[in-house]
Amino acid sequence: MKFYEFADKQPKIDSLVIIEGEDAILAQRALDMVLDRLLPPDMRQLNCDVFEGPETDAIGRAVGDAVNAMPFLADRRVVVVRNAHRMRAQPRRDLWAVAEAVPAGNTLVLEDLFPPAKATKPEPFGKQAGRKGLRIDTTPNADVRERFVREVLERLGAKAQPRVIAILSDAAADLGAIQNDLEKLALSGSTITVADLERESLSVEDAKAWHYSQALVEGRPEEALAIAFELFANDPRGAAIPLASALANDFALLWELARPGGGPLPARYRWRERTLRPIARRLGERRARYGYEAAVRGFEAVVTGRIDDPRAMIELLTADLALRLAR
Repeated sequence: MKFYEFADKQPKIDSLVIIEGEDAILAQRALDMVLDRLLPPDMRQLNCDVFEGPETDAIGRAVGDAVNAMPFLADRRVVVVRNAHRMRAQPRRDLWAVAEAVPAGNTLVLEDLFPPAKATKPEPFGKQAGRKGLRIDTTPNADVRERFVREVLERLGAKAQPRVIAILSDAAADLGAIQNDLEKLALSGSTITVADLERESLSVEDAKAWHYSQALVEGRPEEALAIAFELFANDPRGAAIPLASALANDFALLWELARPGGGPLPARYRWRERTLRPIARRLGERRARYGYEAAVRGFEAVVTGRIDDPRAMIELLTADLALRLAR
């Protein structure tokens, strides 16, 4: 079931929900809708457990205990596993054994962001479930992007030329990048034009740099380096600048969240807070600050010409920060 079909039709929610597809923003919205329908806000703290899938190899046992617990003064208990698509093979098998035996009356929600129409390894939970669970596909197409763009504009109280909406509907950028662009462009208070979009919106290279940083801070250094090398292949000298800049931005967010009482993040980054906050908690203020300052030093070294090999600098910076994130 496509995301907007789920939003519009509000199908029955039973014991298993799998949020699949490719878009983090729609995945977050789908999860929020599921929780809103299953648990009143005043019951959520007592009857909802949220686990980060990659954080422990014993996820199956922990989730099994949670999903078999009785609800407290509510109709059901809801257990959520975030980022299951980043789990290793054995914990995924353990988790799926739990998913096949959720007791009646409780609900297990698995965020497993694999494209449902593509063959991937490990096998996505949605494919294993077939019709045994409610599957919500967050993969965006042109129609999804168009509706998303119109919803963001409405929320911002902004207007855009029809051509702007058409361009963004056909764009390859993820919805997070599109939302960031619209929030930035809406600040002018005037109708967003094609010229505005061309002048201010993320270029393909900038979007890739953002994906590089996201992959690194979320614990996927090999994927991050692959994106960086692709950028260097197109721009051997200039690629390091957007890469270091994106990295400094993300570590600034982690530093803010790691401070005592830190957050919430600025509105344009609020959709990432659920992902970044547990990373910031594990990283701590000192290491988050180190990452920010290291990225800034790398950026300044490239801009001022103090280094001869920008690619080597990014490789070393990536390896250093990946090691600190893993501790």
